[in-house]
Amino acid sequence: MSPQFSVARYTTLVFDCDGVVLDSNKVKTDAFYQATLPCGEAAAQAMVDYHVANGGVSRYKKFAHFLEQIVPEHADQQGPNLEALLQAYAGHVREGLLNCEMAPGLEGLRQKIPNVRWLIVSGGDQAELRDVFASRGIDEWFDGGIFGSPDTKDEILARELASGNILQPALFLGDSKYDYQAATQAGLDFVFLSGWSEISEESIGNPVVSVESISELAKFDL
Repeated sequence: MSPQFSVARYTTLVFDCDGVVLDSNKVKTDAFYQATLPCGEAAAQAMVDYHVANGGVSRYKKFAHFLEQIVPEHADQQGPNLEALLQAYAGHVREGLLNCEMAPGLEGLRQKIPNVRWLIVSGGDQAELRDVFASRGIDEWFDGGIFGSPDTKDEILARELASGNILQPALFLGDSKYDYQAATQAGLDFVFLSGWSEISEESIGNPVVSVESISELAKFDL
């Protein structure tokens, strides 16, 4: 990271959730596998591969792809419909989100920059995210709001920029290629959090500022 970099220079910080705020990437990956396993191991593994390759995309789009593309090619049997898949997935995910590790240094960073607006912009289900963050007692840190699917990250960022909720200069903290693309398209600077990511920094593209964790980020010029 550039020694001139300072997170404190930003008016708004936008955080992805999975792999950034919560160590929940493996929770989601396992939930996709378990939810689609009734269609057979080959179909479930194909779903996992698609999920990992498309980090940050909502479950709704991933399960639609599963039913339209993966089931005809890989499934042993037809298996659950979309609603049943979503319900099975949500059941596996909620327990994991409530119990997985939270990013070390997150609370300390919030205390160091109390006047910077924080938002969550995630591919996770919005109602589920708000419930989990409230249950974990961290919802109030994100004074700009907690946003998720079914709206896409592109839609959320465009809407919150237009409303003035995201004020420039703004920084997006993410761990996927989609995070980088959405942030860049919206005109936000981007930090790649590598520690819990399921992809390598090389697959993101440039320019990208990379740190292993939020606790590492918090060390720079605050």
